[in-house]
Amino acid sequence: MQTTLKSPVTFVGTGLHTGCPVRMTLSPASAEFGIWFRRTDVQDRDNLIPARWDAVVSGELCTKIGNADGITVSTIEHVMAAIAGTGIHNVLIELDGPEVPILDGSSAEFVRAILARGLREQAAPLRALEILAPVEVRNGEAFARLLPATGLEIDFSIDFEDAAIGHQHKRLNMANGTFVHELCDSRTFCRQADVDTMQANGLALGGAPGINAVVFEGDKVLSPGGLRHADEPVRHKMLDALGDLALAGAPILGRYEGHRSGHAMTNALLRTLFARPGALRMVECTPLQAASLPGAGLTRHDAPALAA
Repeated sequence: MQTTLKSPVTFVGTGLHTGCPVRMTLSPASAEFGIWFRRTDVQDRDNLIPARWDAVVSGELCTKIGNADGITVSTIEHVMAAIAGTGIHNVLIELDGPEVPILDGSSAEFVRAILARGLREQAAPLRALEILAPVEVRNGEAFARLLPATGLEIDFSIDFEDAAIGHQHKRLNMANGTFVHELCDSRTFCRQADVDTMQANGLALGGAPGINAVVFEGDKVLSPGGLRHADEPVRHKMLDALGDLALAGAPILGRYEGHRSGHAMTNALLRTLFARPGALRMVECTPLQAASLPGAGLTRHDAPALAA
């Protein structure tokens, strides 16, 4: 069955890139509603934006979606990952600004609040997108692909010159609350030179190293407190991938493989997937398939294991 939140939950923070204060509320929605964003600060135009792959208008630095009236919401990937990772299918996300609050740079605070509220089952069948044939996009050495699998798996590798990051690889089956227990507290990361460049160009204005991002320089971790996981960067890339894959419009039954890929490449992969005849089909989940999805079986008792 499909699920939604039992009651609304609100977050207050600033946008990572804009630095703008924002208040955001996740509210229960009816069965078959899907996932939509609403800009409550916009009254003179259409302020609803679907959380869908074909609404993505930019994948540089973050994922930004928009509608035909030019209304946008950016940096949606962390809350989308939390929604997918806790098994929510229908929700309205209302915010009074152009960017989702960055909070601690991960999905942990979203997950904590969602699990504390709890989910309500709805009298509607749970459907998923089953990958039937391999689909791939490439850009030089970077690639992203989707392959057939019985549940959702994510296999990711990164390579950075900075010794503190280097080469990292991780593969996870996303069943049994794996997202909550293994990935959701991993923060966004960058190099100090990237921070300097972004801020010089009017971006990352809401960034606070050590609070909502991990900053690296050569062989050093500059953020106070260090890392939450030795391989936190690749875990965060997997978190981002789950959030971007959630824009498919339904849970995915397939294996995602990414190497040096990012938001734009994952969106290009979804666009290629939906354009290729015979590459996928929508299925009504069997109990076994439903049990293999990321949010299946989670309760509020899973939340205390998250990083403080």
